[in-house]
Amino acid sequence: MDKTININLAGLLFKIDEEAFPLLRNWLQAISNRLRNSPGGLETIEDIESRVAEILNQQKGEAEVISKANVEAMIAIIGKPEDFESIDENAPGFVPPPLKRRLYRSTDDIILSGVCGGLGANLNTDPVIFRILFVIAAFFGIGILIYLILWISILPAKSESQKRELYGSSYQSSRAPGYKSAGTGIEGSSAYDTGYYNSSRLGNVFNEMFRAVGKLAFVIMRIFLIFVGITFVLTGFLTILAFVMIFVMKMPWGFTHEGISLHFGYVHEFLNYIVTPSATPWIIFLTLLVIMLPMLALIYWGVKMIFWFRAKDGVVSLIGFVLWVLAVSALAMILLREGISFTQSGKSTVENIIKNVPDTLYIVAGRRCADIKSEKVFSIPDEEYSVYMDDNNHQMSISAELDVFQSEDNQAKIEILKRSSGRNRTEAASKAEMLGYNYTLGNDTLKLDEYFTIPSGRRWSADNIRVNLYVPARTILYFDSNTNNLVRRGRQIEYMAADSSTWSTHDINESWQLGNRYWKMSDNGLTEVQRNTLKYK
Repeated sequence: MDKTININLAGLLFKIDEEAFPLLRNWLQAISNRLRNSPGGLETIEDIESRVAEILNQQKGEAEVISKANVEAMIAIIGKPEDFESIDENAPGFVPPPLKRRLYRSTDDIILSGVCGGLGANLNTDPVIFRILFVIAAFFGIGILIYLILWISILPAKSESQKRELYGSSYQSSRAPGYKSAGTGIEGSSAYDTGYYNSSRLGNVFNEMFRAVGKLAFVIMRIFLIFVGITFVLTGFLTILAFVMIFVMKMPWGFTHEGISLHFGYVHEFLNYIVTPSATPWIIFLTLLVIMLPMLALIYWGVKMIFWFRAKDGVVSLIGFVLWVLAVSALAMILLREGISFTQSGKSTVENIIKNVPDTLYIVAGRRCADIKSEKVFSIPDEEYSVYMDDNNHQMSISAELDVFQSEDNQAKIEILKRSSGRNRTEAASKAEMLGYNYTLGNDTLKLDEYFTIPSGRRWSADNIRVNLYVPARTILYFDSNTNNLVRRGRQIEYMAADSSTWSTHDINESWQLGNRYWKMSDNGLTEVQRNTLKYK
């Protein structure tokens, strides 16, 4: 096996074989000997090395080892050392070549980011003037915005060639023999202590003031970024933990905020009754991916804010973003395909006239939700809409609701209003008609089930059943205590209490119940009455 040598060229690592190394080394040395004493020679050598690294990086083979043939091909592209002419600036009639000036942020004269230092160096103006202008503009609300835009859009001058483009022909490289940094007089120093532009005494005073303010602003910014970073880390971590507990560990969990309450205890189980079973694991996996990737990015950004470090994470960030876009697209397509079955809503209505309405109608609960033998319940408590899942029979039972109205034609009737969703209205109505709900009417007692059932094997289709009871005026209604589960919370009912002479509107909630009370239907709604004081006309 041929011996290889590791080299660093323009910041890139290469493996070069033993035969090619001396050829490349001698060529680079010859180029350096020819150009290093020329004006701008060091920058030219840097540019050549960068170009060499770029060419070799493109030419290396599968083994990633630079061969002699690769070096010879590179020399053929760039040229031999004798092709580069050395320019003697002391020669008669020598005219320095024009240098292209570019605006960069100064890395030698920095208060916050080097924007003003870069503007001053590029325009040969005292940077303090720009700093004062930005402070004045900040009082009008535009200075900070303009500064941030320049901070983001202007690159910092890091390399020698960038600094030469920034400062112009008067720039002296820190690596040049005899170089003295501005304001220090220390030969060979690689940094500027007070900036490249020599400010006046008054300018230096302002610069020191701005530096003090800049240090204070930097400390405040760091404290703020640490706080934001901790918030990002905690938010991302807790969100990931919650989703892992729900979807992976399958632990019951609920969310309540300002009247919105939702139980996620069996979301993963409920999905099997909503979508195609084969799609459930994909929906869960893609949902986790869509949620977790941004949360992981949030945690990473938070850590960067806290510890203030830089990393070459562009490729990783791009890969993560592409994965997130693909996951969102795939999840959207699956949900769109499954959601077609919910595009239309349909209903089925069953009416039953109650003949020989008794003076007092007793309303009691039949089959109760508490008697359902199912440990898996998906519910929205504020709506009192609960779904009970029976895995043995692959059947769902859903809570029903009851409304009581005054009959307009003095006839008593019970109306069962069923609703479902489907691809079209016909399919939705057919699904609604198949919903199973039982009630019985005998003598003076109406027995209503608290729940209805979906046919075994059929998927959930936003099914709902509402029982509407219409009774004539002056009919007395007695509600069994269990029937409170049939009446939705949040609904309002007008009533007059037995010990009052005014009508009131009351929310139906846990503190006010219909159960075990007598109510009289009137033109204005239900009136609470005492049984022993009733007089019939």
